[in-house]
Amino acid sequence: MFSLKKAAAGVLSCTMLLGSLVISGCSDSNTSGTQSADNTSNGSSTAHQGEIRDISSVELVKDMKIGWSLGNTLDAGNESNRGQDPGSIEKSWGNPDTTKEMIDEIKKAGFNVLRVPTTWDWSTGEAPEYKISDEWFARVKEIVDYGMENDMYVILNIHHETWHYPTEDNYEAASDRLKKVWTQIGNYFKDYDEHLIFEGLNEPRVIGTSEEWNGGSDATREVVNKLDADFVSTIRSLDGNNKLRHLMIPGYAASSSEVALKALKIPENDDKLIVSVHAYIPYNFALSDNKRSNKWVACKEGFTNDIDNLANMLKTLFTDKGQAVIIGEFGARSKDNDKYRAEWAKYYVTKMKTVGVPCVWWDNGAFLGSGELFGLFDRRNLEWRYPLVKDALISASNGEYTVDGLKSDTAILDELKKDIAQSKNSSAE
Repeated sequence: MFSLKKAAAGVLSCTMLLGSLVISGCSDSNTSGTQSADNTSNGSSTAHQGEIRDISSVELVKDMKIGWSLGNTLDAGNESNRGQDPGSIEKSWGNPDTTKEMIDEIKKAGFNVLRVPTTWDWSTGEAPEYKISDEWFARVKEIVDYGMENDMYVILNIHHETWHYPTEDNYEAASDRLKKVWTQIGNYFKDYDEHLIFEGLNEPRVIGTSEEWNGGSDATREVVNKLDADFVSTIRSLDGNNKLRHLMIPGYAASSSEVALKALKIPENDDKLIVSVHAYIPYNFALSDNKRSNKWVACKEGFTNDIDNLANMLKTLFTDKGQAVIIGEFGARSKDNDKYRAEWAKYYVTKMKTVGVPCVWWDNGAFLGSGELFGLFDRRNLEWRYPLVKDALISASNGEYTVDGLKSDTAILDELKKDIAQSKNSSAE
């Protein structure tokens, strides 16, 4: 995820007005970058290293229940952090050092997927080698191993990188660097089994332009397709377990828009590829900073439309055709509305489960202020700040609800009416 993101995505969804709540019823292998990186001298953990199972990604994702992202951590930093030690980069956006105790608690809660967003840029040398520092590799491995030692699936990506700007003019430079960076990562982690998944790009888009969040253009969508193909061919050219490694590829900006998803070209003859989609929907409830759009219930007509439409589209375009999909990022920012976020989480995960798509919550560790407050787990105190939302995610991933059951459950309506009445009284005072 990127701060101040996806404002244009609001046109894709429309949250119901508060008044209606009470009125209505319920490519090639030329990888010339550093080739010799390996992890044999960094750390002693060997969890989930060795033989890799030869299974399809469709089979793999069946074992994924619910995921949690270690956001704003290894993906933190800016140009001023270039060349700094890993600890300084990791803490530069306000989150503490990641510990195994944190990841133990995530697994104990019921999450079995750990996404580790990682920005490599600040620890990467100059062209043409783009050599990643040994110290950064060692720290990334340490955190990957926290997940492995908990028998979790770990998704490792490149995140908040701006050099892969998907224009035709930038394609050759971006492709060259992409291949060299992923060659190093692939070689370093070559011995890990199917529990380690590589995600080639995070939200590749033309930052700062009118098309940044609108699904892109024909030209930029095609460049993303070419970069995806470069990523896949690079990993497949490497030794170790890389020929059987499961790989996640996004469309333009990892967008959930129809135009971006339909334009995605998946490399052929490879059953270990996973489509990566990010979807903070409906926008007004989940992502916008409008605190009045803070109520959501499944039993009100129209409220589930965006989630239903996306699930149906993913089914038609991908899962019905035997193509695996993961919602690599989703969440609803806190607006002092835990019970409504919990209702939303139950429905979102339950609906995606019906089409075989696991979901990964974006937790950026943020709880205070006016920013994007997606934090659920208090990493400093090792406790869940919003247990109602966490419990909803876990119970839904365990199959405790049905779509029809949630849509017909009107138990929350009395609370909803009370909340709306209180809001009106507060406004009148």
